[in-house]
Amino acid sequence: MVLLSIQTLPYSCSTLNNYTFYRQSQRGCMSIRCGIAEPSGEPAPLGQKTKYNDGLFEKAFMTLFARKMEKYGTSKIENSDEMKKKGWFDYDYDSFVDVSRKVMQGRSRLQQQQVVREVLMSMLPPGAPAQFRKLFPPTKWAAEFNAAITVPFFFWLVGPSEVVEVEVDGGKQKSGVHIKKCRYLENSGCVGMCVNMCKIPTQDFFTNEFGLPLTMNPNFEDMSCEMVYGQVPPPFEEDPVSKQPCYANICTIANPSSNVCPKLSAN
Repeated sequence: MVLLSIQTLPYSCSTLNNYTFYRQSQRGCMSIRCGIAEPSGEPAPLGQKTKYNDGLFEKAFMTLFARKMEKYGTSKIENSDEMKKKGWFDYDYDSFVDVSRKVMQGRSRLQQQQVVREVLMSMLPPGAPAQFRKLFPPTKWAAEFNAAITVPFFFWLVGPSEVVEVEVDGGKQKSGVHIKKCRYLENSGCVGMCVNMCKIPTQDFFTNEFGLPLTMNPNFEDMSCEMVYGQVPPPFEEDPVSKQPCYANICTIANPSSNVCPKLSAN
């Protein structure tokens, strides 16, 4: 997945910042710049929506995911008409989130997770999970490598992040990814979408399909999240997210009278 905009810089490779990655080439220094548009280079404070400058690569993957998921979010006729109207670069992040919301409606927690799994599997070539297991057995190195590539390649989906040291099975390793303010949670404002269409299916996909355990710990107080490669996720019933209430003030389908987000129930 090439998800970051690329542009040639006329100046030295030493001009680095937290969200710019460089590589040397025969034609000079290449910059792969993440598309955050805040003057500070950091996500906007809680309560404010972070601004991003999405390039063609980012929009291409938003479109890819949105079109795959649209098959589950609308009827065949509506889906066909909508796709005819929109070209490859007519989708944006709001479109992607809107499709996710349509997929969630009318489906149980488990059904939502199954849709995401099917979408992810549809993007892989035949035999990919088995090959992944051979290349990345559940070792410290594999966990740290996957954490490292998560930062640049999933920026479009979750926003800026950084590799951090975590404890796994009593030992320290740099297989954690700290997402500073999750773009998906920020734009959806929905606990159910975060848990059912991101956290749980992503955990299950890496743990069960790829054989590399992954635990995701969203912080609903500040919308940050920690991904821990190499750590086996707990059963849903024992996970703190299973008791999480709605964002009553920002979620369009919230139930303020419920102590737990209704979308986290099995039905």
